Amino acid sequence: MAKITTERLILRNFQEKDAEDLFDYLSKPSVNCFSKEKINTLEEAISETKKRSKDEFQLAIELSQENKVIGHVFADFKKPDTYAVGWQFNETYGGKGYATEAASALFNYLFDQEDARRIYAYVEDDNFPSQKLCERLGMRKEGCFQEFISFVNHADGTPKYENTYQYAILKKEWALQQRNQ
Repeated sequence: MAKITTERLILRNFQEKDAEDLFDYLSKPSVNCFSKEKINTLEEAISETKKRSKDEFQLAIELSQENKVIGHVFADFKKPDTYAVGWQFNETYGGKGYATEAASALFNYLFDQEDARRIYAYVEDDNFPSQKLCERLGMRKEGCFQEFISFVNHADGTPKYENTYQYAILKKEWALQQRNQ
């Protein structure tokens, strides 16, 4: 994927130099769905940045003025013309509009350059920041999958199943929304 720039951000492929920043937020995932991505050491973070650098749809989000990675966005192609998307951010940088800016740039790229017809995201029912982000992006809540998936276990070792919302937006809806802004 090409490098994407916005007013304050650069969305780009991961580089090994991003390991410390990646470790900063993946060492303490804020929601259960990212618990399997937890990184425990800087060495693991270096390995993870190398792996992500080879995936064109895993993009580091860098503050352009500070050369600091504050999160990432990702897209997963689903034939014939749909993308599942997601994001994870360093909570230290929350509340400044970076998530909306980064996700909007990703959506623009997927709709305009990759000719996506539809973009969707899964969001757990207790992940209010991501739900609000989906709504700011103009995505519609299409439904809730009850006890859809398990990322962590209860204290007794049994799976803790998460209720998960699906949000989506079509290319024509995105285009209309962009024209009306």
